[in-house]
Amino acid sequence: MIERYSVPDMKAVWDRKNRFSIMKDVEVALVSAWGQMGEVPRDSVLNIKNNATFTLERVDELERITDHDVVAFINALGETVGDDACYIHKGATSSDILDTATSIQIVRAGNILKADLKSLLETVKLRAIEFRHTPMMGRTHGIHAEPMTFGLKMLSWYAELSRDMTRLESAIEMNRVGKMSGAVGTYSNLHPDLERAMCDELGLKPDPVSTQVISRDRHAQYLLALAQVGASIERIAVSLRTEQRTEIGAVEEAFGKGQTGSSAMPHKKNPKTSEQLTGLSRVLRSNALAGLENVALWDERDISHSSVERIILPDSSILTSYMLKKMNDIISGLVVHEDRMRKIIDITGGAIFSGRFLVSLMSRGLSRTRAYQIVQRLAIPASKGKGHLRQLALDDPETQSILGEAEIESIFDLDYYLRYIDTIFYKVLEETDEQAI
Repeated sequence: MIERYSVPDMKAVWDRKNRFSIMKDVEVALVSAWGQMGEVPRDSVLNIKNNATFTLERVDELERITDHDVVAFINALGETVGDDACYIHKGATSSDILDTATSIQIVRAGNILKADLKSLLETVKLRAIEFRHTPMMGRTHGIHAEPMTFGLKMLSWYAELSRDMTRLESAIEMNRVGKMSGAVGTYSNLHPDLERAMCDELGLKPDPVSTQVISRDRHAQYLLALAQVGASIERIAVSLRTEQRTEIGAVEEAFGKGQTGSSAMPHKKNPKTSEQLTGLSRVLRSNALAGLENVALWDERDISHSSVERIILPDSSILTSYMLKKMNDIISGLVVHEDRMRKIIDITGGAIFSGRFLVSLMSRGLSRTRAYQIVQRLAIPASKGKGHLRQLALDDPETQSILGEAEIESIFDLDYYLRYIDTIFYKVLEETDEQAI
């Protein structure tokens, strides 16, 4: 089963020796399948299972002669099992072995990424709950819009990352396939039952139809899933970078004792890790594009994809794991200045309550156009520091003729805007105990 390829480090999944080890297990599974069909003696199957091995040095030595890595690998295995070498790679083409091994690597890498993503999800959820009632300024186009909470902002990150998990799981399952269908997918020297038996032993499903290769749309889906994880991380990183700007100062990345922000400016505490993750997400998107380019091959196969995926599959897997861990570190150590968030709400002099002001006037029978004109006439000066909108409304004869003092005062109730925060949390975190929220 694929679980036996469990390794603690993502880099080890893509290590060259580990890949050859997986290829050896594919070759052994093929021999075992032939044995089940009565085509290889039982003693020979056992000999190959127990004794087939290789060294990288011997594979490299043989490859200098064959100029073919798979043939060199097969020959190296054959040297360790005596006359039973004739049963290794029987009826197969190189891609049968290579692509099946790649599927196992993708599944294993994907499972590590699932664990990394699950850890980040838990961290984001806990901090979202922590700050669910912490008021902050919501913005659109970078401009003050209406009040929200920092927990709600983080909850939206959690929901997106949860969708990333669904996409990742789908991509892993899409790649949980093997092939043993021969040179052009016709089983000319093989058999569909043989393929099924081999895949069963490896914990895979047979690819229903393959050419000489497993179609690369499967790989592209995996790379796209990783790119979307990267895009979600970038969205969080950009938001944190914005909130850490000097004139906002609502959050800070953790800053360790002795840490330096700038060689020239000792006061600097920069959102450097968030900036790093923003840049690295571009690499994941670029690799996903290369994965899409690999889908279209000549006829039943060429090798234009091969050199590309030897780079993009390990690089994207390793990079995504790194980015998930780094973002987890950022969120868990994030310093949140709740008092600063509250002060920022007041910067625009109550103009952020203009939406409820508008609705209050409309509820008294004014047309939307007329109500909008009244509110805009008062709200824009308030946003420019020329008085608080509450007082401007109380002093405005036209507003006073429509709304009473108590109703004007009620417009500026912050809690009114946040009254459904818990409802949103319950919708998103259905599995969370109500008392935790």
